[in-house]
Amino acid sequence: MYYVYVLYSLKDNKFYIGKCRDLYQRIEKHNNGWVRSTRYRRPLQLVHCEVFAESKDAYLREKELKYPSAGKFKKELRERLKLNIPL
Repeated sequence: MYYVYVLYSLKDNKFYIGKCRDLYQRIEKHNNGWVRSTRYRRPLQLVHCEVFAESKDAYLREKELKYPSAGKFKKELRERLKLNIPL
């Protein structure tokens, strides 16, 4: 299984999007400061996750969420966080 996940930084209120095979281990690495891109943005909270059977599908979804077309998705996540609506 492959995971595409979205982390929310409680420090700078920004999102981080990534993909991995072991979600729990990856989140632990982020929150322990072992990932350079999120080291200074801790604490991080998992706010969204999608599961894929194929690496290629996860890769494509990650790219789709990271680039400009993802503006609507990020805006919706931000609204849900403000309103405390479960994700």
